Amino acid sequence: KTGEFYGRYIDDIFMTWNRSEEELRKLLDDVNTWHPNIKLDYKIGNSLPFLDVQLTNNNGILSTCVYHKPSAEPYVTPFTSDHPRHVFSNIIKTSIERATRYSSTFEAFNYERRYIK
Repeated sequence: KTGEFYGRYIDDIFMTWNRSEEELRKLLDDVNTWHPNIKLDYKIGNSLPFLDVQLTNNNGILSTCVYHKPSAEPYVTPFTSDHPRHVFSNIIKTSIERATRYSSTFEAFNYERRYIK
């Protein structure tokens, strides 16, 4: 057993790799030759986003927190917008639920809670 992890959602893939980075790059470059219309865009590192989660490998221990896309606005919807009133409270509710689900530590949850404020 290698202790590796693999996750996929539609066309997004996250995986851990316990061999050399050179072997991984060779494998991914080889996979990119299998079909002319399918190309993998990959990132290699100790901390990477996967969907809405930031995953970090700290000496073999995976930790998670909420990932915020740089282009996305923070949790702000102007109160004067024409959204139904329940939308405003739901933004806060779902943000807290996301922080609870995605934070692997209490510190990560508290950071996200302060971010929501």
